Amino acid sequence: MGAATPESVVTTARAGAILVVTVNNPPVNALGVAVRQGLAAAMAQAQADSAVAGVLLVGAGKAFIAGADIREFGKPAMPPSLPEVCRSIEDCTKPVVAVLHGAALGGGLEVALSAHYRIALPAAKLGLPEVSLGLLPGSGGTQRAPRLMGARAATELMLSGKHLSAKAALAAGLVDQLAEGDDAQAAGLAYLNALLAQNAPVRRTRDIAIPDPAAALAELEVLKADTAKKTRGLFSPLKIIECVQAAVQLPFDEGMARERALFLECLDSPQRAGLIHAFFAEREVVKIPEAKAAAPRAFATIAIIGGGTMGAGITVSALDAGYPVTMVERDAASIARGRANVEKVYTGLVAKGRMTEEAKAAVMARYTGSTSYDDLANVDLVIEAVFEELDVKKAVFKELDRVCKPGAVLATNTSYLDIDAIAAVTSRPQDVIGLHFFSPANIMKLLEIVVPAKVGADVVATAFELAKKLKKVPVRAGVCDGFIGNRILAVYKQAADYIMEDGASPYEIDEAVRGFGFAMGPFQVTDLAGGDIGWATRKRRAATRDPKARYVEVADRICERGWFGQKTGRGFYLYPEGARLGQPDPEVLAIVDAERAKKGVTPRQFTADGIMRRYMAAMANEGANVVHEGIALRPLDVDVTFMSGYGFPRFRGGPMKWADMYGLPRLLADIEEFAKEDALFWKPSPLLVKLVQEGRNFDSLNQLA
Repeated sequence: MGAATPESVVTTARAGAILVVTVNNPPVNALGVAVRQGLAAAMAQAQADSAVAGVLLVGAGKAFIAGADIREFGKPAMPPSLPEVCRSIEDCTKPVVAVLHGAALGGGLEVALSAHYRIALPAAKLGLPEVSLGLLPGSGGTQRAPRLMGARAATELMLSGKHLSAKAALAAGLVDQLAEGDDAQAAGLAYLNALLAQNAPVRRTRDIAIPDPAAALAELEVLKADTAKKTRGLFSPLKIIECVQAAVQLPFDEGMARERALFLECLDSPQRAGLIHAFFAEREVVKIPEAKAAAPRAFATIAIIGGGTMGAGITVSALDAGYPVTMVERDAASIARGRANVEKVYTGLVAKGRMTEEAKAAVMARYTGSTSYDDLANVDLVIEAVFEELDVKKAVFKELDRVCKPGAVLATNTSYLDIDAIAAVTSRPQDVIGLHFFSPANIMKLLEIVVPAKVGADVVATAFELAKKLKKVPVRAGVCDGFIGNRILAVYKQAADYIMEDGASPYEIDEAVRGFGFAMGPFQVTDLAGGDIGWATRKRRAATRDPKARYVEVADRICERGWFGQKTGRGFYLYPEGARLGQPDPEVLAIVDAERAKKGVTPRQFTADGIMRRYMAAMANEGANVVHEGIALRPLDVDVTFMSGYGFPRFRGGPMKWADMYGLPRLLADIEEFAKEDALFWKPSPLLVKLVQEGRNFDSLNQLA
């Protein structure tokens, strides 16, 4: 009946005078080389056959074309290129219709924009999300989308990386018509036959003029200034705007050449390498030994112990995922507060128009408050979220051990504490696991899954399954003080304290860290989290601190004054009348000066680069120790932890990827140089030394056996 192209991933078949070209490359019809070859061959076939009056492009399965083939990332490009394929579609002298269902993203949408007409099914999703990989649409997306939807709207679509629904795409001008039902081919044939009956012309997107170029360019300038502020040095967003400016100002072919040149610049940028690493690391991080060894336990009901900020946030996460949740608190007043903390989140969504009162009532109907542990007799999974104090948590777990059914998963939400010690107070340590949520727990993506010595593999697998249901990014961590994230945080925060005592102000350090790409610097983070939290940890550790280790007391002096950050109106910064953005505080600088004088430190100048060399060396070196000790399975687990939970700039790929790009020999040389000032703090990780000796990098350790 029809011709099959390479590997039969693109097939052609006649339906009357229409050549139906079907992309069939499961699971999402990604644009691998065989698909590109198949599309080019199909267009040549349509052009050469005088009996063909029109062409229908359709995707088999659940998508039109969901974008590039990630298996080809980083490999040499094979012909034909996607811009050539798109050009062959647009050049066709017979009407070409793309029928969009499911995902039409990235290169898939660029293929559709090259067709002469587009029809979308209700569930279609359209987008140009290349920015999330440090790229820009490189096959005419930056040139064709502005011609269909206007320069500003197209630019905003590309900068956001977001998807448009079929209805929104119709309103924007990206598609010409919406179809009913879910039969893509039938909808497309009906539309194309109607077009042929009307003698509809071939309508090439490249021939459409962008209206009012002067106004479009003025809007793009405003967008450029706004984007430069928001993206903190990110490379591809401003290149996207440059491409759209070219679409407005230049003939189509010159605009395409500009897009290609800027696309290749993005392809070569270290930011793209960081973003691609982030993309793959988040897929790899769920591959853990326990998942191979055991299936997760079934769970349908969840209990949360504690209704404070953290307990309420975890409750909201579980309710959002559709679970019935029982919250246990010590008395009626506490449970009322806990319920209010949960309800406040949904009330906020209703106020913003993002939820109806009916939907809120339906969610809250799955919430039960209780003051009795006995109500947990039949619950499948319990998450304890009480005060961060070992004895308090042990008392909770003794109660859970008493009331919970055999096989219930018992989880503790702790940031630092020894989960082996918590598990040891129960008769079932195989059921006890750590789930370290990050605050606010209903928003933050990271979930550290902490694996104590005696836990069953099926319980670890269950924790990963829970993370998936709650839409969290899970990272497997071993038991130690602080696990992966907080253990490393403690070290680079120490490095920041040393830099401060040696001469840089906290405000200069925060500015350097923001300049690197973090949203906030370490002293801003302290003020946001509350200085009293770190103070309590420091007091807890005081007895075990090495007396020879350098200890900076500035934060203690600030806490002694009752200045705990935003919640008290001042910390390292001043927050007049509840302001969220802090102002530098001369009294804090006076405290820093007094501490320097007390220690006999002569302050010295630091450049932003000098600050970041120390800050990042401390972070990456402790990351190496965490991998070396098996607390993290792989370097990429450290990277995902920091990108998902600690604001590490995604375009840098995480601290271990950053170290690889910086160069491990250079990093080791930095640490050895800093060790001349403080050999106790600046000890090179044995893993870092070993990798440098062997000429390898952290990425070489990212594949699990």
